[in-house]
Amino acid sequence: MPLTELVMSQITDLFRIGLLVALVVTAYNTAANVGLAVPLALGAVFVAVLIPVTMQAPEGVTLTMAILTGLAVNVVIIAIILAARTVLMRALASANK
Repeated sequence: MPLTELVMSQITDLFRIGLLVALVVTAYNTAANVGLAVPLALGAVFVAVLIPVTMQAPEGVTLTMAILTGLAVNVVIIAIILAARTVLMRALASANK
């Protein structure tokens, strides 16, 4: 499986996206106690390792390659989720004025 196909299959994985949305929500709920950066980073690594280890990797993809590309994809997805949250919070704040 070429690298582009691996990245596209990971970036469109609804299970991965759902886990990362839950991660961001949880990280913001606990940000006052533990901060935001460390839980997001550790959660991204956890999801990047969890999915390839528990699910069968496509043929021709090593576990290391699946984890490393998963980590990169997780960072991109988390950035998109954080951007969407920022836009939503600003829209809600301006609507309440």
